[in-house]
Amino acid sequence: MSIDYERWADILTGYSLALQPGETVGIAGGVAAEPLLRAIYRSALRRGALPALAPLFSDTPADLLAIGNDQQLAYVTPHERWAFLEADTTIVVMASTNTRSQSAIDPTRQAVWDRARAELRHTAAERAARGERRWCLTIFPTAAYAQDADMGTDDFARFLASACMLDRPDPVAAWHDLSERQAEMIAVLETRDDIQVTAPDTDLRLSVKGRQWVNSDGKRNFPSGEVFTGPVEDSAEGHIAFSYPVVTGGREITDIRLRFRAGVVTDASAGKNEAFLIESLDTDPGARRLGEFAFGTNDGVTRWTKNILLDEKMGGTVHMALGSGYPETGSTNRSAIHWDLICDIRERGQVTADGEVVLENGRYRI
Repeated sequence: MSIDYERWADILTGYSLALQPGETVGIAGGVAAEPLLRAIYRSALRRGALPALAPLFSDTPADLLAIGNDQQLAYVTPHERWAFLEADTTIVVMASTNTRSQSAIDPTRQAVWDRARAELRHTAAERAARGERRWCLTIFPTAAYAQDADMGTDDFARFLASACMLDRPDPVAAWHDLSERQAEMIAVLETRDDIQVTAPDTDLRLSVKGRQWVNSDGKRNFPSGEVFTGPVEDSAEGHIAFSYPVVTGGREITDIRLRFRAGVVTDASAGKNEAFLIESLDTDPGARRLGEFAFGTNDGVTRWTKNILLDEKMGGTVHMALGSGYPETGSTNRSAIHWDLICDIRERGQVTADGEVVLENGRYRI
C-alpha cells in the first residue's frame, strides 16, 4: 500500500500536537519508520517549530538489557531528560522490526530499567496534566507488527490507515466527529460513581467517584478512540479474565486472570509467561493496583493485532491498566509500569454505571 507520509505527518504535527512556531519538539522512533520520521521533521520545520530528531535502532534496548550492568540500566540519558522534562512537545513512532527481541531478558533487569525512569515519567505526566507538555505516540506498519497480527505487511498498512482514519477524505474532520461522540459519552459517565463489568469468568466492580474522564481523540495516541479515567485506588473488587494476549517486554502473555480485593491484585495467573506477569506485578506496590479504566470506541480497529496501542481502542471493549495512572484523571497511583489489558464485551458481557447498562454485547447504550 502506498501511504502519503506528508499528509500523515501534517495531521500529527497539526491536529495531534498543534505545533506552534518556536516550540521545541522531540521526534523519536525506529529507523524502519524513516519515511514517516523525515516527513514529521519536515512538517515541524514548515510550522516554524524547533525539531530534534533521534532515530533508534530496533534492538538497541535489548542490547542494553542483555549486556549493561545495573548502573548502565539505571542511567537516564540527557536526551531522555530533555524529552520528558524540557521539550514542549514530543512524538514517538513505534517501528519495531522484532517484537520479541527482549524475550530472553531476565524480567528483574527490565524492572531495574523501568524503576530508574518511574519518577521521570511521573514528572512528565504531571507536566502534561498542567498543559506544559504535549505528546503523541503513533505506529509504523512494519513487517513485525503485521506478523503479530497474522497479516501481510500491505494488508496491515491498509488496516492501520483505516484505524487512523487516513483513508477518509478529511481525516481531521473524522477525528473531530469521534471527539464529539466521546464527549457525549463522558457527559453521562461523569455523573456516575460505580462501574461493574460482567462477562465470561468476569465480575469486577470499581469506583470512579470524583474522578475525571478524558476524551482520547487522536491527540496523544494516533490512532486513538477511547474514553478513560483513573479508578479509586482501593475500590476494585472481584475477578476478571482478559480476552486477548498482550505482548510487552518481548513476551506474549495469554489468558491473564486477576482477582482484586480492596483495589489490590491478590491472585494472578496466565496461560503463558505467568512468571513474567508475577514479576511485573511485584515491580512496586502500585503495580498491583489499577491506574486506568477505559472504553474502546474505534470501529476501524476490526481485529486483534497483539499490539496494545491498537487493540485497546477496539469499539465495544473495555480495558484497564495495572500500574501508573494519569494525574489529570485524579489518579494517585504511581508505579514504574503501565500495563493495559483488554476485556472483550462484544459478544457476551455488559458494563453498568450505577446499575444502568452503558455497554452490552459490543453496543453502547449512551
